[in-house]
Amino acid sequence: MQRHTGRDMWEAEVCQSPRMGSVILGVDGGASNTVCVCIPAAMPFNDPLPVLSRTVAGCSNQNSVGEDRARETLERVMSQALLKARRRRSNVCAVCLAVAGVNHPIDQQRMLDWLREIFPSHVKLFVENDAVAALASGTMGKLHGCVLIAGTGTIAYGFTSDGREARAAGAGPVLGDWGSGYGISAQAMTAVVRAYDGRGPETVLTNNILDFLGLASPDELIGWTYEDQSWARIADLLPVVVESAESGDEVANKILHNSVGELASSVKAVVQRLELGGEDGKHPFPLVMVGKVLEANKRWDIGKEVIDCVTKHYPGAYPIHPKVEPAVGAALLAWNAIASELDGDIRSVQ
Repeated sequence: MQRHTGRDMWEAEVCQSPRMGSVILGVDGGASNTVCVCIPAAMPFNDPLPVLSRTVAGCSNQNSVGEDRARETLERVMSQALLKARRRRSNVCAVCLAVAGVNHPIDQQRMLDWLREIFPSHVKLFVENDAVAALASGTMGKLHGCVLIAGTGTIAYGFTSDGREARAAGAGPVLGDWGSGYGISAQAMTAVVRAYDGRGPETVLTNNILDFLGLASPDELIGWTYEDQSWARIADLLPVVVESAESGDEVANKILHNSVGELASSVKAVVQRLELGGEDGKHPFPLVMVGKVLEANKRWDIGKEVIDCVTKHYPGAYPIHPKVEPAVGAALLAWNAIASELDGDIRSVQ
């Protein structure tokens, strides 16, 4: 892959004839891909929300690909989004990066310092974990409630109206992101190996996974696994596991049932710590559901199973399946944060 310096990425903006108008950049960086959207700062809350441009690149989780490669990916999607929207960095009034792997104030500050080197001094900068943007995508930029992300990885994150926050899971595959696409797929692969060497029961996962990967035997599965340990690559086996469960395979069904329990436990841990449900659990709060694991299939609906499990303890939880993607949620976070500072014309469209 050709590597680009920051200067290379921004050369095109010098050559273009920019349009007028301030814009906001929202970036969602996960374990699988990175999305950047550019929205107008003078933004009426229409449905659908106006998006001037959208760009996509690969993984920007620094814990997965390293800091340099993560930053290169982030800078690429931002520069391309501005290019497609025919805007320059001088048109930007705010940027919100919501990136997986940002788990500590030190991570946030390093990212903020890096962004300050890229954008002019007037630009407001915000850095959050990607779960925060996912929550905002369901609450139109308001930070209140709980979000459950279950894609390649998984995390539950919550906020109270007075600014307290808590999280559960999200520590990555080594520390057990069970319930994620990676966790489900890794357990399925383990089940295949256990069945092959006699430590576990027979399962249709063996034939289904081997057929999906074009492999001849479970022996080859070992080599396939370690030739590239990308989390997203392994998580791509999720549909095979769901299909196997829907066909009645006991091993696959057990994996999915266990995953429901893990995901629900993450949500309940956050809700309990923040007391989102009140003393009796009946106080209403949004539960935003994001990620491919939570999407309904023919017979298996992991998301619904998780909601059912959570609402048994916290009946006040009301699920939200966002109409906009997390990158838009990131942009909305920035928009809400600077709305009071924008000029009168922009504030008048709220």
